[in-house]
Amino acid sequence: MIKTSEGIVLSGSHFVRTLPDLLNCKPEDFLFIDIETTGLSPKSADIYLIGCAYHDNGNWHVCQFFAETPDQEKEILEAFIEFSREYKILIHFNGDRFDIPFLLAKFEKYGLSNPFAHMSSLDIYKEVKPYKKQLGLLDCKQKTIELYLGIQREDKYDGGKLIPVYQDYTVSKDAEKLKLLMLHNYEDVKGMFDVLTMLKYKEFFNSFSKLPKEAVRTDAEIPSSEELLELLPVRAKKVQANYYNDIDGTQKKEVYMKLSVPKPLPSSLSGNLDGCYFKIDGTEAVLRVPLYETTLKYFYSNYKDYYYLPQEDTALHKSIASFVDKDYRVKASPENCYTKKEGQYLQEWNLCFAPFFKSDYNDKNIFFDLNENMKKSRFAMSLYACHVIAHVLEL
Repeated sequence: MIKTSEGIVLSGSHFVRTLPDLLNCKPEDFLFIDIETTGLSPKSADIYLIGCAYHDNGNWHVCQFFAETPDQEKEILEAFIEFSREYKILIHFNGDRFDIPFLLAKFEKYGLSNPFAHMSSLDIYKEVKPYKKQLGLLDCKQKTIELYLGIQREDKYDGGKLIPVYQDYTVSKDAEKLKLLMLHNYEDVKGMFDVLTMLKYKEFFNSFSKLPKEAVRTDAEIPSSEELLELLPVRAKKVQANYYNDIDGTQKKEVYMKLSVPKPLPSSLSGNLDGCYFKIDGTEAVLRVPLYETTLKYFYSNYKDYYYLPQEDTALHKSIASFVDKDYRVKASPENCYTKKEGQYLQEWNLCFAPFFKSDYNDKNIFFDLNENMKKSRFAMSLYACHVIAHVLEL
């Protein structure tokens, strides 16, 4: 058996340093693990390498247990168990599906104790996978995520391609082959430190679920304060209307926003949907949303209290419409109980702002009036930016 230990140099602001506060524990409680095997099934394959990362004396280290032959599998398992028994939190990448079940099967095979019984577990893969679509990832493999974050590896192999390399090594004991095997596992373990920063995306996406649930009224002055702004994941810095010609030469209108992002993301994030586009880069973001200058209808829900006036194409409350000649009024229905308003409108995809307007009763698209109350409220425009980004990301 070969055992190695090597220090890792991390910046003072590295995300892993926030984990103790995030998980309410000490750095010494964490154990990162990754295993290398000769196949996918513990019944027919062997573990030949166990890599761990741990914190000791103020620094992070990578420790590796390598079986020079398959006969040393039990030996590296025993060494790993002895090494790991004091840790409290296990961190891994897709370990819930592969590494941990594989190790448990081997512990059982050799009648060894289970060092994980008292540990909690954090599977980075499971934390990232729900947001694969939002992040535009082809898959959620560790190397794919590393590329997304701009991390370059020296190792060019995957675990499957290294199986014949290990098999050759058990016979040849070639130092270069050993280097390839150890390097791949080392970079898998060390890479988890950087991949952990993907938890920032989870925090960012989850923050949209904390937006106010009650619709903001735009027909009255909109409350605004720094306390309210601090609840939002993005905040408007500059808002303006733009006019441009589309590909057909038709003039279009949009609202263009410059936004601030209080908690920067590890890598840029962008998306577009329904004519809306955003891009977040560091602590800055931009957002473009179609602006509609048109006439829309506001529908009254209590239509039985209204008359519809066909010539005016509007509904009036019975308290007023009762003075209109009966020949010029009819009982209102849900479809014609409306008043029309010309103005500037922005689309919303659930009721974030009220009152809302539509082109027709059965229209699924709803809009709100971009009036002076909205324009002068930084909170309202920031909230709308959050609403649009959540829609584009399909959160």
